[in-house]
Amino acid sequence: MSIFRKEVLALSAYKVADATGLIKLDAMENPYSWPEDIKVNWLDTLKDCPLNRYPDPEGRQLTATIKRLNPIPPCPPSTKGGWEGLDVLLGNGSDEIIQLLLMAMPSTASVLAPDPGFVMYKQLSLCLGLSYHGIPLQPDSFELDLPAMLDAIEKYQPSVIFLAYPNNPTGNLFSNASITDIIKASKGLVVIDEAYAPFANASFINSLGQYPNLLVMRTVSKLGLAGLRLGYLAGPQNIIEQLHKIRLPYNINSLTQISVNFALSNHSLFDQQTQQICADRTVVFNQLNILNGITAYPSAANFILFKTPKNRGTEIFEAIKKQGVLIKNLSPQGGLLSDCLRVTLGKPEENTAFLNALTNSLRSSNSPNMLKT
Repeated sequence: MSIFRKEVLALSAYKVADATGLIKLDAMENPYSWPEDIKVNWLDTLKDCPLNRYPDPEGRQLTATIKRLNPIPPCPPSTKGGWEGLDVLLGNGSDEIIQLLLMAMPSTASVLAPDPGFVMYKQLSLCLGLSYHGIPLQPDSFELDLPAMLDAIEKYQPSVIFLAYPNNPTGNLFSNASITDIIKASKGLVVIDEAYAPFANASFINSLGQYPNLLVMRTVSKLGLAGLRLGYLAGPQNIIEQLHKIRLPYNINSLTQISVNFALSNHSLFDQQTQQICADRTVVFNQLNILNGITAYPSAANFILFKTPKNRGTEIFEAIKKQGVLIKNLSPQGGLLSDCLRVTLGKPEENTAFLNALTNSLRSSNSPNMLKT
């Protein structure tokens, strides 16, 4: 074992729960598949895929589609000469893009992100031997603690700051003004991770070009294409150019490039599914908040974080699982997430099954009335 770096030996592997035989509401996936006619058209686009050839190393057709559907604003004239224009980098999921960004940093670099936040920011930073700093969010509201963030920026001078927008696992949108203050205060890169943008009606895409250190990262996983593993990063060309140098050749396979390009060209289907998920989010949120002992937090994503009665988070999680529904137990992480569970929005019948399982799990001889009065 002495051949491995101490940072790797100290880590725990990222675990994915086995959902066999369970209603799977733990991974923020879109629960809806494609209509049969769409599937037929998709398979037709794949039939001539040259599997004997390497894929386009830069995914030019797919990149052009992404740029068209996410209009990348031009850089203001004042920036010309320092960083000419904006570009897009494709990654094997957002995870690879995070890894590329951190691999490009010197070994002395610091990384900053709110806590709690997306676990891979910390996991990959520590794996690469970088100094990671998680800055606690404000209790209850889960809003950015702006003074603490600004103090940490001044103290640690981070090379990269990650801000999930909406945040995972809390589901809320941070203050636009606070994010802007952080971008302006940072001398390093600020990456706005918009994995859940389809459900939020909010984005910093239009702010690209206004700041030389701002990048926006997105994924198609939450949209309904999790199995294809495709993420992308938009930002100044001079930064994207450096990341291309360490990106592995042919990192996006041909089937993924063709499939994602086809899917995004039929984005109206995903728009309908997203609207349904957002409508169901309101229903589930309201149902959660009428249960005694449950506090559900407002969400702009396709999941809802909720707090259970004190010291009952893991017990309730296990009880829900025994009834055939798998959600995410965040209580073991402690801190602001003590006694917290997270449920992904599923189909209406799956949401009902979850709510019934939760209600059953809350029942006890001391709490016969499960509804708040």
